[in-house]
Amino acid sequence: MKKFAIAAASAMLGATLLFAASAPSAYAAGKVDCDAVMKELGSGKHAKEVAKDLSISTSSVYRCKKHAKQAAKASTSSISAATKNTIPRAPQSAPSPAK
Repeated sequence: MKKFAIAAASAMLGATLLFAASAPSAYAAGKVDCDAVMKELGSGKHAKEVAKDLSISTSSVYRCKKHAKQAAKASTSSISAATKNTIPRAPQSAPSPAK
C-alpha cells in the first residue's frame, strides 16, 4: 500500500511539473518600447503591421496608444491649468512724446 501511495504521489508531481513546463508564460518577456510603437504608428502603419514588425501583440500596441493619449491629455490639462492661474495684463500704451 505504501509503495502505491508513493508511486501515485510521484506520478501526480511529475504530471504537475510537465503541465507547468508546457504552459506558456502569462507574462511578457520584457517591456514594450512604446516610443518605437508610436513612431511606427506616426508613420502611417496600422496596429497589426506594427505588432508584426516589432514582434509584439496588437493589444500592446493599443496599450501604448492609450498611454500616449493619457499623457497628452495630462500635459494639456496641466498647461491649461497653469495659464488659468496667470492674470492677463492689458497692453501698455506707448508713452506720449514730450512737447
